[in-house]
Amino acid sequence: MTGPAGVRATAPAVLLPWALAALLVLTAISYPLTTGSARTMVSWAIVLIGAALSVGHAAVSRGAATGAVVLLVTAATSVVFEAVGLATGFPYGSYTYSDDLGPTLLGVPFLVPLAWLMMAWPSWLLARRLTRDVRTARRPARVAVAAAVFAAWDVVLDPQMVQAGYWTWAHPRPSLPGIDTVPLTNLAGWLLAGLVLMSLLDVLVDRTAARPPRAGDGAPLLALGWMTLGGALAHAGWLDLPGSAVWGVVLAVPVLVALAVQARRAPAR
Repeated sequence: MTGPAGVRATAPAVLLPWALAALLVLTAISYPLTTGSARTMVSWAIVLIGAALSVGHAAVSRGAATGAVVLLVTAATSVVFEAVGLATGFPYGSYTYSDDLGPTLLGVPFLVPLAWLMMAWPSWLLARRLTRDVRTARRPARVAVAAAVFAAWDVVLDPQMVQAGYWTWAHPRPSLPGIDTVPLTNLAGWLLAGLVLMSLLDVLVDRTAARPPRAGDGAPLLALGWMTLGGALAHAGWLDLPGSAVWGVVLAVPVLVALAVQARRAPAR
């Protein structure tokens, strides 16, 4: 099912993702400036706004059916993976959530599927842009890149959430250099979960999305960039997490280089 060719979203609808992206950035800036219960409230706000941005942008740019797909598929996949992870330790490693994250479903706090929503859609959009010049096996390439971006984002965010006390790892080592609170098994688990989720999204978005998109992808990509590089800045300057700050920059640089190369090539087409 596709939307009519050439149909654009109305101006108020196009502005909605940008308004949510701006609100997300402003809220994220306030995170390192707060403590205690205020920081917990800010964390909730960031995730709620980020999830709304992802679903809202998917609906505005690709149509209501795609917005519903992003919401339902991401939420269902997250609950399955997180519930299995809590019960068995696979695929992330053994961990427990704190009570600060509120109500749960199958042991999974409601905040967790919302965090997946915040991360998944921008990751898929960035992968779509990074692989647009791939000539063969474009879908596998897009899924692989989206899963990698999805997992890389968590490399920056997970140490921050552990520091805040939202979850705890039973065996945090071996870990990435500079990050001693999150095990490597978590990264492997995110890559696996990302491959499954992005495979589902890629097929279902392809079947439901309006063509061409009714709005640009700048707002969720801005959110992704800020949550990674802005998060790295906050980790270095305010949160005393220099290891994840360095990893945030290291993981972002190849993406920025690839986007710059694409931008230089674009006029020659």
